[in-house]
Amino acid sequence: MVERSKCMNVPEIRFKEFDEEWSENLLEDFFTKVTSKNRKLKYSAVLTNSAEYGIIGQLDYFDFDVTNSNNIGGYFIVEPDDFVYNPRVSVSAPVGPINRNRLGYTGIMSPLYLVFKINGINKDFLCYYYKTKKWHRFMKLSGNCGARFDRLSISDDKFVKMPIIHPNNTKEQNQICKVFENLDDLIEESTLRLVSLKRIKAASLQSMFPQEGETVPKVRFKGFEGEWEKEKLCNIASRITRKNKNLESFTPLTISAIEGLVSQLTYFNNIVASSNISGYYLIKNGEFAYNKSYSNGFPYGSIKRLDKFDTGVLSTLYIVFALNKQNTSILSDYLVIFFNTTLWHHEIAKRAEEGARNHGLLNISAEDFLDINIIYPKDLLEQQKIASYFCNLDKQISLQAQRLEKLKQIKSACLDKMFV
Repeated sequence: MVERSKCMNVPEIRFKEFDEEWSENLLEDFFTKVTSKNRKLKYSAVLTNSAEYGIIGQLDYFDFDVTNSNNIGGYFIVEPDDFVYNPRVSVSAPVGPINRNRLGYTGIMSPLYLVFKINGINKDFLCYYYKTKKWHRFMKLSGNCGARFDRLSISDDKFVKMPIIHPNNTKEQNQICKVFENLDDLIEESTLRLVSLKRIKAASLQSMFPQEGETVPKVRFKGFEGEWEKEKLCNIASRITRKNKNLESFTPLTISAIEGLVSQLTYFNNIVASSNISGYYLIKNGEFAYNKSYSNGFPYGSIKRLDKFDTGVLSTLYIVFALNKQNTSILSDYLVIFFNTTLWHHEIAKRAEEGARNHGLLNISAEDFLDINIIYPKDLLEQQKIASYFCNLDKQISLQAQRLEKLKQIKSACLDKMFV
């Protein structure tokens, strides 16, 4: 592929054997609207058009049936290879998504969607065209959100006037599609690998720690035996309440359940801390903080160690603590992994006031929090082996996530430069 100077109807990056200008047609040149409805109730598979996942079964997307079975007779029939426009706008689909039914079976869709067939152009090429932003400007100029800010309103007559710029040479269309098919294969492979690694970690956290009521794990490194110990956090750690009064740090932090202690600017793309951070807690590298804010998948908040910065500042809503210097029973690296398990959740549940969840925060005092029990193997070498195993696993997960993100960035750049 070669880069070309920008001019009308020629993509910025193109296969070197092609040089003729691309043609411009209107969508109506290839378009046939689907009006067939499920009057005889022949089909029952209700589909939805997701910006993220494309056309999928409604049950797969929502995990429950959102359709009134009495109304599906008025739904459009969507056959394999039919295209569907969903007028619902979102961050990832600012003018609504257009996707193709690749499920291999016929389903039905709400009449809120526009269903259409395509002939006279490579359907795969058009699929990838709709993954670009090239058609967004037309939609924004031709449609409007009206009273529904979450939906774009555009008439069929205007919709079919959408310009489609494409190579006349079908070989060029096919080669462009092949590039994106290969990228999609790599992205899928990388995604599956990442999912597999995360599942291995979740399973390992279950099997390599004693579950509630047990004193030994199901899976253990060779050479270690004996029951695990139990110790209250307050016996090995102390609360940190030092303030940033001398402005030792200008890095406001937040706790992400997934990413740990991170910069507010990186996480929120903004600083949400007060302009006066002298009253915030000053946390130092190696110290821990508990975020009492619960979220989906993290019903009792999250506990993370500061590893990415030498110092930072945290809102006083957090509970900050550090292992005591005289502690010789539990390694800091082991504690990081322990807090990745759910074994401490029931400890929080016992101490948090029943129903006392205010503005998304669990109502638990620092004293009650430090009273939770920590389960650990007595042998420090076993603790270190556990910590090292999960540290290596986390590195693999991080590298795989970076690889996946890089592939997505490459695809995004190609979509931008290989279409007009």
